[in-house]
Amino acid sequence: MRYALALADKSPPKPTNFRVGAILVKLEDWSITAAGYTLELPGNTHAEECCLLKLAEQHSTTEEKLADFMTSPHVLYTTVEPCYKRLSGKLPCVERVMRQKAWIQKVYIGVLEPETFVGPNPGRRILEEAGIDVSHVPGLEDEILKTATAGHVSG
Repeated sequence: MRYALALADKSPPKPTNFRVGAILVKLEDWSITAAGYTLELPGNTHAEECCLLKLAEQHSTTEEKLADFMTSPHVLYTTVEPCYKRLSGKLPCVERVMRQKAWIQKVYIGVLEPETFVGPNPGRRILEEAGIDVSHVPGLEDEILKTATAGHVSG
């Protein structure tokens, strides 16, 4: 989770998004297969989305067909709970993860998504109902929230 937080620090601070870091880790040897952060790639990209897009590129496929190439079980570490709704109209990260549930078996989150942009986020519940185990990694909440909300206007 500390590595994911370091990735989140690379995301540009903006008042319209959370700065999030995410990594995909192969369970058999704990190697990192992909890492990403908010706005790393063009197009208002989220951290989880960047991980999946980069991994798809490594396999010369699309994100939609990535599950056809991934045979090893993985876990996803993300500093903030995956979004269930995007104001941009793009596919939410919860749906992106569920599309990969054949190989993403567990999601570790640092904090629940603050209600700043879309209100309460049922993302964790949606993932769990889809059969994906979700666990909170305690201890970094204050650091994660400080990083995630950098650039937000207070008041």
